[in-house]
Amino acid sequence: MPLLVRDVLLSAARRHPDRIAAGIGEETTTFGELDIAARDLGARLVAEGIGRGDRVGWVARNGLEGVIVHSACAYLGAVYTPCNPSSTPDELSSLYEVGQPAIVLSVDGRVGTRSLDSLPDAGEPLEVLPEVAEDDTMVIFFTSGTTGRPKGAMLSNRVERLRGGFDATPRGAHVSMFPQFHMAGWVSHLDSWLRGDPVIWVDRAEPEQLFAAIERHGAHGTYLIPAVWRRVLDADRSGWDLSSLRICDTGTSVTSPELLCGIKDAFPDTRTSVVYGSTEAHRVCVLHDPDLFARPYSVGQPNVGTFARCDEAGELWVASPLLFDGYFRNPEATAEVLVDGWYRTGDVVQVDDDGYFSVVGRTKELIRSGGETVAPVEVEAAVRCCAGVADVAVAGMPDETWGEVVTAFVVPVPGSAPTLALLQGELADTLTRHKVPRRLVLVDQIPRTGATGQVARARLVALAQEAGAPVT
Repeated sequence: MPLLVRDVLLSAARRHPDRIAAGIGEETTTFGELDIAARDLGARLVAEGIGRGDRVGWVARNGLEGVIVHSACAYLGAVYTPCNPSSTPDELSSLYEVGQPAIVLSVDGRVGTRSLDSLPDAGEPLEVLPEVAEDDTMVIFFTSGTTGRPKGAMLSNRVERLRGGFDATPRGAHVSMFPQFHMAGWVSHLDSWLRGDPVIWVDRAEPEQLFAAIERHGAHGTYLIPAVWRRVLDADRSGWDLSSLRICDTGTSVTSPELLCGIKDAFPDTRTSVVYGSTEAHRVCVLHDPDLFARPYSVGQPNVGTFARCDEAGELWVASPLLFDGYFRNPEATAEVLVDGWYRTGDVVQVDDDGYFSVVGRTKELIRSGGETVAPVEVEAAVRCCAGVADVAVAGMPDETWGEVVTAFVVPVPGSAPTLALLQGELADTLTRHKVPRRLVLVDQIPRTGATGQVARARLVALAQEAGAPVT
């Protein structure tokens, strides 16, 4: 029997039609209601000529509508292709150029999209679902490339289904802080639905929204990046009942022992794991609860079924059934990272005598800040157009909260004095929020390689740290 994403929902709808499948805020939908809504939207998409293999773009904030679109794509064999709703028009155009969606949907019918309400009524919902193969692409998630051009990471039905696991033991609701255009926004939904448990999204990863979701649904677990955990630990939790929590996981950036102590002190009845992975490789390593303080700053050992090795440069390569299927219509980029069944992570690691990994750097130039990846060259192009900028380079400066923060190293035009506030104001309509620099360092010149004139980013960051360059 093929491994299909849709079978998880179909099974849950038969077994638990009245249980909550998903929620956000005060809105919820049951497995039975979601099945009906997915069949209805599927029929309307078929009437629009959408079928197996067609990309269905989706541009919206977190909501139940996104869950319906995702499920309808799974039913049809179409490809759920979500985009960041905060993207500028130019950024969205780049995503569409890469993903080549047959239709782009939204809640509000923003420019370049069709609203869900505008799709004509198909009459009857789908009764007989079309044929779908487990190797068919189920979803495309966009990731940044070192050139600034996005890439579409393809995940098949089989890979998505395997990532969801096979544990059918009920636990309780999972609260997700992640946006539905991000792989991590869906990382828990299949394993939760297999158990008949709900997934509860929040609109924004703010403490009050997270607390309300946990209390309202008696949530069993959540996964928060370190920056959000810090906000949670700093917030007043006294008025909320968070006693149902049993799992408090984290990852995506460096997790300090101090933060882990804070989580344990605040939620003493919970287990915590530190997870290291990516869209392309899913969970690569996991540091489990018993090892949290014995292996400080480690990301643990390879996940079950994952094989790992390091090359001569210390770069981590992994192989597993959970690897993505390549970048959509981009064989060159795919060949760079998938070699003979192994995925090159771009991360430089150290391995101790017991096989525990620690990430110590990256071979790639991408900045990873709060779980998002940012291409420096894209930010540089935008900053270069700002007033008072003669030259610029962008790099990630190490940061305990975010892992790295996007930092603009700017050579000012003589007589000018650019500030971070002015820079951020100019870039607000050009770049998505997470790409806008959080720090500005004024420098006399940008260090570059002699042969090619490329920015020496590592040297730039090191010089700034050594000299204590002024930060505004």
